[in-house]
Amino acid sequence: MTTAPLARRRPAVLGDLLPGSLARDLALVAGAAAFVGVAAQIAVPLPGTPVPVSGQTFAVLLAGAALGWGRAALGMIAYLLLGMAGMPWFVDGASGTGSPTLGYIIGFVLAAGVVGRLAERGGDRTPVRTVATMLLGTALIYAVGVPYLMASLHVGLDKALHLGVTPFLLGDAAKVALAAGLLPAAWKLAAFGRDRSS
Repeated sequence: MTTAPLARRRPAVLGDLLPGSLARDLALVAGAAAFVGVAAQIAVPLPGTPVPVSGQTFAVLLAGAALGWGRAALGMIAYLLLGMAGMPWFVDGASGTGSPTLGYIIGFVLAAGVVGRLAERGGDRTPVRTVATMLLGTALIYAVGVPYLMASLHVGLDKALHLGVTPFLLGDAAKVALAAGLLPAAWKLAAFGRDRSS
């Protein structure tokens, strides 16, 4: 049986590097929801589609990787439910349930949980693993968002893909590449800091 203090255990995700337990976790859940809400205000409408380019998906994927599946999923549930209840933090300060893009926000919960689980298993420690993790998270957002878009707009799959996927592929690739640089670098910095303090 090991007697090493808990603080010496290897953190599963970046959020575990912060001290504390319940208060820390509550703050991280609230912070994840707020982070996505702020990122949603960085949005550029595209002509011909109700789906804007925004910072939301990047924020969701980062939150998932940094917080792990439980905290990240809870943060996205809070973001979704509070936004549906009237908190004006969806894209362009919107709220409620009437948007055809609500399916993407529902997909945030699934994506954050899966990305968080993969990050707990090292899915954000190297650029290659991070790319695979972020691509899967992005695909999950689309997997929920596109059918919802189809149902909301009464369009077929081809049209929904044209409206809600194709215009965003290049931007999503850039977000994945940025995450592949940021997350492994953050782990290296964390390891360097831990080595210097030990």
